[in-house]
Amino acid sequence: MSATDRLSRFRVEGMDCASCASKIDRAVRRLPEIDDVRVSVVAGTMTVIHGEDADLAEVARKVDSLGYRTSLLAREPAHGKTDENPTGATACCGGHGHDHGDHDHDDDHASDHGHQHHHARIDGPWWRSSKAHLTILCAAALAVAFAVAHIFPQTAFWSFTLAMAVGLVPIARRALAGAMNGSPFSIETLMTVAAAGAVVIDAAEEAAVVVVLFLIGELLEGIATGRARASIRALADLMPKTALLEREGKTETVPADSLAVGAVVLVRPGDRVPADGTVLSGESAVDEAPVTGESVPKRKEPGDTVFAGTVNQEGVLRVEVTAAAADNTISRVIALVEEAQESKAPTERFIDRFSRYYTPGVMVVAALIAVLPPLVGGAEWATWIYRGLAVLLIGCPCALVISTPAAIAAALSAGARRGLLMKGGAVLEGLGRIDHAAFDKTGTLTEGKPQVTDIAGIGMDEREVLRLAAALEAGSSHPLARAILGRAERDGIAITPASDAAALGGKGVTGTLEGRRLLLASPRAAAETAPLDSALQTRIAALNDDGKTVSLLLVDNTIAGLIALRDEPREDAVEGLAALRRLGAEAVMLTGDNARTAKAIGGTLGIEVHAELLPQDKQRIVGEMRAKGYRVAKVGDGINDAPALAAADIGIAMGGGTDVALETADAAILHGRVTDVADMIALSRATMRNIWQNITIALGLKAVFLVTTVLGVTGLWPAILADTGATVLVTANAMRLLAWRGMK
Repeated sequence: MSATDRLSRFRVEGMDCASCASKIDRAVRRLPEIDDVRVSVVAGTMTVIHGEDADLAEVARKVDSLGYRTSLLAREPAHGKTDENPTGATACCGGHGHDHGDHDHDDDHASDHGHQHHHARIDGPWWRSSKAHLTILCAAALAVAFAVAHIFPQTAFWSFTLAMAVGLVPIARRALAGAMNGSPFSIETLMTVAAAGAVVIDAAEEAAVVVVLFLIGELLEGIATGRARASIRALADLMPKTALLEREGKTETVPADSLAVGAVVLVRPGDRVPADGTVLSGESAVDEAPVTGESVPKRKEPGDTVFAGTVNQEGVLRVEVTAAAADNTISRVIALVEEAQESKAPTERFIDRFSRYYTPGVMVVAALIAVLPPLVGGAEWATWIYRGLAVLLIGCPCALVISTPAAIAAALSAGARRGLLMKGGAVLEGLGRIDHAAFDKTGTLTEGKPQVTDIAGIGMDEREVLRLAAALEAGSSHPLARAILGRAERDGIAITPASDAAALGGKGVTGTLEGRRLLLASPRAAAETAPLDSALQTRIAALNDDGKTVSLLLVDNTIAGLIALRDEPREDAVEGLAALRRLGAEAVMLTGDNARTAKAIGGTLGIEVHAELLPQDKQRIVGEMRAKGYRVAKVGDGINDAPALAAADIGIAMGGGTDVALETADAAILHGRVTDVADMIALSRATMRNIWQNITIALGLKAVFLVTTVLGVTGLWPAILADTGATVLVTANAMRLLAWRGMK
């Protein structure tokens, strides 16, 4: 790519599947000054990298000539980044490029059976699509032909030929356009040859019925695959159109996509949160189910993060925007799913390569069946030509080619709805083979913030110990201070800030309350003021062995109590690790934390521990596991996890993780549940089962009808029903994955 190259992005309407994108890719690459082409059927876009002198109008005309509608979205230097983020992007699956939406493609992967069909989205009711209009018109013409043939039998041949032509002419036109642009072995080509051949051997009635059945099959696939597209489009629809912006003490209604980072918005009860942000003031329960799949609303208070598209249920929240519209959670989910569907799974690549040779091979076999028996055995020409044409229709690889992308698109959509993001079919397929998972500790297996675990009074009530400790920590932003203040608030303790509060470097904090001198300090610092008896030292040691940090409260230089804190395991950590073991995947902990704390957490969770590791140590251990033949997933959320995430077979970033971890990882868990790691593996395995079911359906039906057709048991009608039926069955089976809701 040269420094003068430009990048232009087009909206392309009407793409149906990977092979539609293949046609566009091949056609545009032939034009002068074109260096690279990337077509995303999911996003409905085409990105072209080209020289300064490229004729973009000619690019658009070339794509339009294939039956699509093209418009220029953006043009900029090739090293730049487009900021156009189509909100209508959706997950979809491939039928043979019918009237149903958006797919992805890569020129090296797409099958040559590329379908061009009638390129119009089924965005509204199915009966309003142009494909439905053509199908209804063709069916009406067939009904008229039957009536005319019944009244005037001598006109039957011409009546059915004209009825057939209503549907076949558009199909033949698209077959010709595909052939002229490098896609000669399309379903349109097979259909045109078979129907025209049937007319030649005086089977016009069957030819007309076959064309109608073919169009009905396409329409049914369009309706089925539209469900997958709607799944992701529903995410885009979660975003509110407007927001209440707070400015200079007043509020005004502004478009939600105009909110800038740092803006403050008011979110009233019942409103959707208009942007990712941090709660400045107010408390409420927020329903995060639309984004994360979390069924129970989460309590939000100042300092907590809220996601765009979630629903505020109770109180008014003041939220500071932390991400612009193009970078919020919803946009990132949609973008990740779009990118994922542009990445082919190994199985999908194999099927596509197989189809490149399969389709021409079918045409050769059909031709041999049509001509060899008459030439060699003196059989009747009309009979064997008829059977050859039927084999041509049976051999259409539609169902086979969509068996993988349909399932993967549905799985990616189902996963995204639960906050499970996977960057491509290869990642989705690879997850199912994972047998070892290496977890970071802080923020992954644990909450990532300390919590008060133990309070003990020594000659004083526990609530009083907590009240005095909170008085010293009032106003502090230190993580331990926030943990103590949070516990006091949850316990309903009124906090009166201590006077003369001051931090003692490396020791603790001191202050005065109600005439008493208070000190909250580490055991070592407290011992400098008041001696620790052996019983207290033993208790502190036991708490330390559990991985807890202990602070002692002194009142007027006398030990009055202790508070222990620890970064506690996530609520679902034990359940999540158990789920992994049920799937046959062993888990280990890789952490930079001290060995005592790590072993305490590891003991609680029942997991092997490697502690006090540097980033390169984590990377090394993951490499050693892979060298032993294990398939390793690395799960983490921090910058220091990035090398290990990249070294693993599959890197999984936890929800609140850093951008570096999210960019490095192959998959992401939006809301940080440990059980979601097992869910990802389970979804992958369910998808692979679905794919092999689809392949079995596609090839099994073809094998059965191929034998019955050659034996003369079945003819053209069953042949096209076998092809269309297999395609619809495969698509419908893949759509079952949309209902996936996680492990039981």
